[in-house]
Amino acid sequence: MAWVSQQFTLPTAYPMLIASMGASAVIVFIIPNSPLAQPWPLVGGQLVSTAIGIVCAQIVSDTAFASAFAVGGSVLAMLLLRCLHPPGAASALTPVISGDSIVSLGYGFVLLPVSLNIAVMLVLAIVVNRWLLRHEYPTRPRKSYKNSTHDPIVELTQQPGISEQDVEQVLQKMDTFMDVSTGDLSRLLADVQMQSVKRHSTEISCADIMVGNVLTVEYGTDVEEAWKLMQRENLKALPVIDKSRRVIGIITWHDFFKFINMNTRETFQERFQAFIRRTPDISTDKPESVGHIMSSPVIVRAESTHIIDLIPLLSNEGFRQIPIVNNEKRLVGMVYQANLIAALHLLSWH
Repeated sequence: MAWVSQQFTLPTAYPMLIASMGASAVIVFIIPNSPLAQPWPLVGGQLVSTAIGIVCAQIVSDTAFASAFAVGGSVLAMLLLRCLHPPGAASALTPVISGDSIVSLGYGFVLLPVSLNIAVMLVLAIVVNRWLLRHEYPTRPRKSYKNSTHDPIVELTQQPGISEQDVEQVLQKMDTFMDVSTGDLSRLLADVQMQSVKRHSTEISCADIMVGNVLTVEYGTDVEEAWKLMQRENLKALPVIDKSRRVIGIITWHDFFKFINMNTRETFQERFQAFIRRTPDISTDKPESVGHIMSSPVIVRAESTHIIDLIPLLSNEGFRQIPIVNNEKRLVGMVYQANLIAALHLLSWH
């Protein structure tokens, strides 16, 4: 931020940095999932607080009272505007305790260097968190599992227990600010619950419940051949593997149907037969091999994975089967929803 400010050749009266940016850096880079670290709290909290600090420095001559009004006013404004960012209170103090050197700049101080500092900080926060550290930033609100069938928050059972709604109600009753989102707290509780089930249950891995000798196809397998295989063996899905038996994709019934042109006068059966039938010509305008219609990439799990770890995938994430691989990433089997249900039923009896 100091380097960028130098490039703008600021007048000597303007500082390159405001000290509160050091505290903002700790929050934005160390706890990026915090509600305090999100873009609106960072931008709004700093700008609003700085403006309030300038107002207090200009109209209140006593430094002690001006400091109190600046900090109290900035906190109130951040709460009302839902942009609580603790370093903002320090930014509000800056014009008050810096004296005439900053007060004389007026609201231009909000533009330079505060706005410039914040812009650089926000860009760095996105680049570092999202592309270097692979964190989700800005974080998106977690949806309740009751509103989505693909929610990552996993309830092991639908029996009475801790739900996200329970968490929301408890947080609303608290008289202090909690630096954690409802979604993150619910996810944490769900993970703890799953870990507890693992600890108290028998160590059953994917290798114990998977179906071995799974039928497969390769990238170049004809679409028609793959469809006939699925029909003959009554399969809902086929893993697609390479020459080393590593999973590169998967095909389901949906993958066949999504390429059918519905804007014709032919019946659905005629259109489907025309789609899967191999084109005799050299060129074609439709997919001819499995590799052209498969879904990729594919989520796989190691054969040593505990079966409890499959619950999020086979329940809330909507998967009906999970390919299982060995330590060399080669396909060794498949776990279906029915296999997991049967295993969990046995666990409940033990």
